[in-house]
Amino acid sequence: MHSDKKIIEVVAGALMRPDGSFMLGSRPEGKPYAGYWEFPGGKVEPGESAMQALVRELQEEMAITVTHATPWLTRVHHYEHASVRLHFFRVWDWQGQPQPQEGQQFAWQAPEQTSVQPMLPANGPILKSLQLPALYVITCAHEIGVAAQLQALADGPAYGLVQVREPDMNRQQLQAFVCDVAAIVHARGGKLVVNADPDWLAGWPVDGVHLNGTRLRHLAQRPDFAWVGASVHSAEELQQAGALGLDYALLGHVQPTASHPGVTPLGWQGFTAVLADGIPLPVYALGGLQQQDLPRARQHGAHGVALMRGAWQ
Repeated sequence: MHSDKKIIEVVAGALMRPDGSFMLGSRPEGKPYAGYWEFPGGKVEPGESAMQALVRELQEEMAITVTHATPWLTRVHHYEHASVRLHFFRVWDWQGQPQPQEGQQFAWQAPEQTSVQPMLPANGPILKSLQLPALYVITCAHEIGVAAQLQALADGPAYGLVQVREPDMNRQQLQAFVCDVAAIVHARGGKLVVNADPDWLAGWPVDGVHLNGTRLRHLAQRPDFAWVGASVHSAEELQQAGALGLDYALLGHVQPTASHPGVTPLGWQGFTAVLADGIPLPVYALGGLQQQDLPRARQHGAHGVALMRGAWQ
């Protein structure tokens, strides 16, 4: 049982390069799990904010000065020696070159294939999260037409993660459309998830399933897919998605959108309020957004932005 353990507040930073690669460091001798690889960071000292702790720790460990970092994930992990709440940041810009200050090693790693071992146990889900792209797009064939949607997928950017969401299609129509979309998305190196009953998807050429709010609320365990995401609208739903071990969530709507006429949007302040209790999994901001909203979304704790009409206009 871990309930009687005090939780230690810890920060960790993923230094990010434009190609998506990130830095890991080895734990120095004399510390628990010496030689294991992790994201650099350390304990939050009394009176410090998490961001202040991040700046101080990376200065002490790596001799760099953080100039731009954004909040990303919050995970609790129970080790034999301690329980820690890890506040992960992505570090986009810094001054200086990382130099080991404690006898550790540093290594740049690619999201799809890490080359250093052994890895600190808490980092498995974090490494998977780094495979998720900044832009997440949702099909809109029910508005622009099937032919136009397939053409837009084939001719536009090679999106890393595509959700098929076509509520007007029956099962047979959806399967045929998914097969056509999968041929395009997979040929361009992307992943495909489908917003539908998970039981429908057996044998379909998909990488995962996306759960709407109703399916999420009635879920007792994670569906057996490589990638599982959900739409959430509250802190409670976000924490449920995290407890089920889902891979990402879409949170919205942030701005007014044609999909929800007459419904008051969250706004960025409301978006941040939902994340206030912690970000247990990568969250995409959704609703009335464009690609240029990405920096602002990251500042408010989002992993990236999700686009439906904004991707195809």
